[in-house]
Amino acid sequence: MSHVETFHQAARQVLLFSLSLLLSACANLSYYAQSMDGQFELMERRQPIDKVMADPATPASLRDHLQLTQDARNFASRVLLLPDNGSYRSYADLGRPFAVWLVVATPPLSVTPRRWCFVFAGCVSYRGYFSEADAQAFAQKLAEANDDVYISGGIAYSTLGWFDDPVLNTMLNRSDSAIAGLLFHELAHQKLYVKDDTAFNEAFAVTIEREGMRRWMELRNDATGFENYLADRQRQDAFYALLAAYRERLAAVYASTLPEQQKLDCKRQLFAELRGAYQSFKAAHDNYAGFDKWMARDLNNAHLALVATYQDLVPGFQHLLATLGGDLTAFYREAERIGKLPEAERETRLLPETLSSGKRTSTAGLSACRGVAAQGFIRYDSTRLSATQEPKSCAH
Repeated sequence: MSHVETFHQAARQVLLFSLSLLLSACANLSYYAQSMDGQFELMERRQPIDKVMADPATPASLRDHLQLTQDARNFASRVLLLPDNGSYRSYADLGRPFAVWLVVATPPLSVTPRRWCFVFAGCVSYRGYFSEADAQAFAQKLAEANDDVYISGGIAYSTLGWFDDPVLNTMLNRSDSAIAGLLFHELAHQKLYVKDDTAFNEAFAVTIEREGMRRWMELRNDATGFENYLADRQRQDAFYALLAAYRERLAAVYASTLPEQQKLDCKRQLFAELRGAYQSFKAAHDNYAGFDKWMARDLNNAHLALVATYQDLVPGFQHLLATLGGDLTAFYREAERIGKLPEAERETRLLPETLSSGKRTSTAGLSACRGVAAQGFIRYDSTRLSATQEPKSCAH
């Protein structure tokens, strides 16, 4: 089948997919129209990676990155037992820095993100746009309704196996380890995805990404690279711990009986305090500046809404994998079984007493997710984060 025929066949699939969305109870014509247009553009730009690599005009740096993606892609199916399909076998240059823009929103006195529901993906805690202008316009409407909003650029996304997702130019402006980890993460979503449970899905994918990186680096005999990867992940986990600590404090204020105006005053005070705490965080991490741009934003609840969503269940998944001796076949089978449980039971199963009590199972290679924030202003264990000093004016 020719590339043109393949594209037209895929285009028909996209049309059917989009029409099914448009006919759903939660359909929004303009939103799904931009989704369809964005998916069409992405698919039209795809080229087989072997063809791109064979083209003499392809820059050497791009060729090297594409070769890395194929090595990691083969490893993902062969060693990590992730889906062996057409995903990430093609390349698309979108001519922009992000593949999608995600809009996250919360009420002004809540750190719980709003959710939007879709036919195949279920309900998720963000809304994605292929156009930054469209994302900005939607965010503006939410802001006008007094929501806290946050727009984040996404370098990749998954169609969950409905289409053969390509490697995108937006994915390649990263370190080799970050590119490989991203592929493992996105393919994990194709392996297992539970509707309406962002926390479960992201924690599962993060766990596979990190276990995949351990095995990937071991195979490549790159001890230094793995040490750097672990250091990066531990620093990232410590930063998330900082954000989660303030997310927890804000949630406690919002759930208190304080008058609304006092809650708003506390909100401003805690975000100001977070900025000061970040400077202590930097000092404790050799003045690492990688999070400076994020912290320089006008922070609000929406910026913290997904911190727990992406991190809380990771230790539980890691604990499960460790108890199974690293057997991925058994791990996938058990994760799928847990995914079929009611949501409350899923969380209970993934937050066992050994974790909630602060006890940890020592497992070689899993330390990337076991970062401890030891900056003094944070107390951190496996399931709970809290600040040691509560502002008197925000006591509750």
